[in-house]
Amino acid sequence: MAENLFTDLAKVIDQVGRDKGIDKEVIIDAVKQAMLVAARKKYGTYREIEAQYNEATGEVELYEFKEVVEKEKFVDEEVEITLEDALLLDPGASLNDSIGIKLVSNDLGRIAAQTAKQIILQKVRDAEREIIFSEFEQRKGEIASGIARRVERGAIIVDLGRTEAHIPPREQIPGEVYKPGDRIQGYLSEVRQTTRGPQIIMSRADERYLVKLFEMEVPEIYDGVVEIMSAAREPGQRAKIAVRTKDNSVDPVGACVGMKGSRVQNIVQELKGEKIDIVMWDEDITRFACNALAPAEISKVFLDEENKEMEIVVPDSQLSLAIGRKGQNVRLAAKLTTWKLDIMSDTAASARTAESIFNLMLIPGMNETMAQNIFQSGFGSIQSIAAAKVEDIMTIPGYDDPEKAQKLITDATVLIKSYKDQGLAVPKSPQAAVIDKGSSAKQRAEEQLKAELSKLGTNT
Repeated sequence: MAENLFTDLAKVIDQVGRDKGIDKEVIIDAVKQAMLVAARKKYGTYREIEAQYNEATGEVELYEFKEVVEKEKFVDEEVEITLEDALLLDPGASLNDSIGIKLVSNDLGRIAAQTAKQIILQKVRDAEREIIFSEFEQRKGEIASGIARRVERGAIIVDLGRTEAHIPPREQIPGEVYKPGDRIQGYLSEVRQTTRGPQIIMSRADERYLVKLFEMEVPEIYDGVVEIMSAAREPGQRAKIAVRTKDNSVDPVGACVGMKGSRVQNIVQELKGEKIDIVMWDEDITRFACNALAPAEISKVFLDEENKEMEIVVPDSQLSLAIGRKGQNVRLAAKLTTWKLDIMSDTAASARTAESIFNLMLIPGMNETMAQNIFQSGFGSIQSIAAAKVEDIMTIPGYDDPEKAQKLITDATVLIKSYKDQGLAVPKSPQAAVIDKGSSAKQRAEEQLKAELSKLGTNT
């Protein structure tokens, strides 16, 4: 058995290297280690044995090293050799030398040879796994194609040739069904090494898959003339991508759409009918958000840059279009811009404005024009005035003087305390003043305002 295992070793090493794509040195190291394990199993672990590969003969040679000692001091034949015996092997030997004695590998025996064979096979498998891992680690972020083989716990197992990939349920497009033998394409999103070998995760739901499809389909993107700035998807339903170009002669949206929509349609077919909106990216976040919410028309935009939030006002007739089915349009636009977007109709915005103006006019000495200025500066209630810093209030037109700013804060604070002391809630504007912009509605709002101010003993 041992003789069969180690005969023509050079041929075996070359063949395994070619078939498995494994470096020759890796196989030689595996064989040497296997021979050492087999030798120690036969001769004992405490003996000093080394393995060397002889390229000339194509064999792994085993050498047992022993210390040369005087005959009178000779104790253990397993690790020592007398000077007389050492001189027979090597005429140049001397005391305290370490002399190597060649062992006959054919004497390793059947069990030892089988052990060696198992180690060689394991080393070859480990090396093969490492090669596959390295190959797909380099390919991570690319699109791969394979054959669907089976489904395990909801995950599609894809044959990629040298190994398999998994498409977990969360990375699949909802509603897609693949039968064994179907060709399937996906994005190599993750490659990790496990005790069972490389684990490759493919995705058909990742935004990066959509980006890669456009790179493959649109030459201008591949060449770098057109750049995809961001992408957002709800797999199988709808997606948005934002594009730009530094070449004024190129229309980035048109390049992605293609002649009669041919380019984008090829991608839609690959994604099983997923609708794709291609929008123009803009450095101005306000314009970009408006583009992202297309096809809805935008009336006004209110920014909160510190919290990356945006209130977007649209005509009443455009509200459902801006929000989209089950909020899909605004959700995708929020992902695309990375800002929180709050959609509001003109009617609701007018109601909020009227409420804020009414609320601010409760402050002693406040008139409608001043309240408008405060509201447009980002303060929509007496509570926000009371909580503000003097330097923030000084940004409001007419309140650039520190004393005026401080007085406004103080008046708002005192007003809130007055309502609290009397156990009253801060009043709200009559709803009629929001819905009906006629003089009678305004009159009723003004009358309520005067009534509330009179309760507190203040005048406008």
